[in-house]
Amino acid sequence: MSETTASPVTPTTPDPRRWKALAFIAMAQLLVNLDTTIVNIALPSAQADLGISDGNRQWIVTAYALTFGGLLLLGGRIADLWGRRRTFLTGLIGFAAASVLGGAAGDQILLFAARALQGAFGALLAPAALSLLAVLFTDHQERGKAFGLYAAISGSGAAIGLLLGGVLTEYLDWRWTLYVLAPVALLAAAGAAAVIREPAGARNRSPLDLPGAVLSTLGLAGLVYGVTRAESHGWDDATTIALLAGAVIVLVLFVALQAKVKAPLLPLRVVTDRNRGGAFLSLGLAIIGLFGLFLFLTYYLQVVKGYSAALTGVAFLPLTVGLMAGSTQIGARLLPRVPPRLIMGPGFLLAALGLLLLTQLEADSAYALFVLPGQLLFGLGLGTAMIPAISLATIGVRPGDAGVASAMVNTAQQIGGAIGTALLNTIAAGVTAAYVDAHAGEEAALSAGMVDGFTTAFWWSVGILLVAAVVVLAAVDARAPGGPEAGPRDAEASAPAPSGTAEPAQQV
Repeated sequence: MSETTASPVTPTTPDPRRWKALAFIAMAQLLVNLDTTIVNIALPSAQADLGISDGNRQWIVTAYALTFGGLLLLGGRIADLWGRRRTFLTGLIGFAAASVLGGAAGDQILLFAARALQGAFGALLAPAALSLLAVLFTDHQERGKAFGLYAAISGSGAAIGLLLGGVLTEYLDWRWTLYVLAPVALLAAAGAAAVIREPAGARNRSPLDLPGAVLSTLGLAGLVYGVTRAESHGWDDATTIALLAGAVIVLVLFVALQAKVKAPLLPLRVVTDRNRGGAFLSLGLAIIGLFGLFLFLTYYLQVVKGYSAALTGVAFLPLTVGLMAGSTQIGARLLPRVPPRLIMGPGFLLAALGLLLLTQLEADSAYALFVLPGQLLFGLGLGTAMIPAISLATIGVRPGDAGVASAMVNTAQQIGGAIGTALLNTIAAGVTAAYVDAHAGEEAALSAGMVDGFTTAFWWSVGILLVAAVVVLAAVDARAPGGPEAGPRDAEASAPAPSGTAEPAQQV
């Protein structure tokens, strides 16, 4: 596969085709986010068709989550080392092939394997997509617009997945929730091959840190599997505790190794910077609210309100509208003019206000009074905050570190989502069980108990988003890059690159 279609642009010369490239980069990220929910709607149909037991059905989701979450850091470094364009195209083509394989699966083993392959290629694709964006758009004004469009399209992927998954499952077949991903991936690959050119000197040619790759993959995969297992077996399950403890130990060893090796998989300078650290942490916390909203509103609408799968997807459209409006009309417009923390903090607070509305839900609540405005406010707030957060997480790093910095954005969201979903689901299930026990024999006790569990989980989500806002206000410097008070470039971006790298030290 050819690395470029034309002579590469220099790091200081904007690529004239960067806006066309953005369309295909955003399409690819939409694909990854789409896959997180489109298959979930089809789970009951796939389980019945392939004869999957209740104990094994979780692997349709878990197989993807394990490889995607576990391989993200490695995928980011591969993009830095091998080339982001090449990694991006490989991820797209592999994702398309894995999607077809999953759609054609005749038994559960093949379906699980295909989902694992989707996750592995997604772990190449996601950091390569974001790092391409980071190195192609360096001007603050353009960066805000580019990240706004990227976040709007990719952020709405999960909601679109619910709608598309519901329609395909209800009117065609569950297999089409996988088949439909292949043409989207191939279209993005064809467009990307034609228009994307990676800036010269942006690669990191240091040798791959294989011990670090093994430790990070084992640690992250163990963490994802541990919290996933906690949903079904409980947090006090011996195997769950062993998995989580082992994952923490392995990740501590990984960090210790990264501090010593000459060419680390994850240079600690990427995460120890105050602004980037605050961005990573706040993103990981905020995504818990998004995952909680999808999980509990889906159950509320389908189980309590009796919506069909397709109608449930339609009911999530206000969230998509809010995300797109918040990212493109608020976050992107403010980013070049306002310090990031003054956008992120209020954004998270507005998202918390949207969830606060959902804490008032009852079994007979009107959709237009609570669900619709709650989604709009949440989407507006999260969309507004995501733009400066993602920009802050990737700005100022050396070009050769752009891939791994982008991988950290995805890792923070993936780990935050996994831990948050498991924690909130445990809380909601406990509240529901207690309510049903206390109201045994009463009519509609189960529905009322479920709603009580959902609203309790929403209260926790509100608190978590408030913590995200506090993290931003406490950790992110008001003079961070991106606003009118931006200070000088990060010291690491202007310091000489370590020996063994080919890229010049500069800001992306």
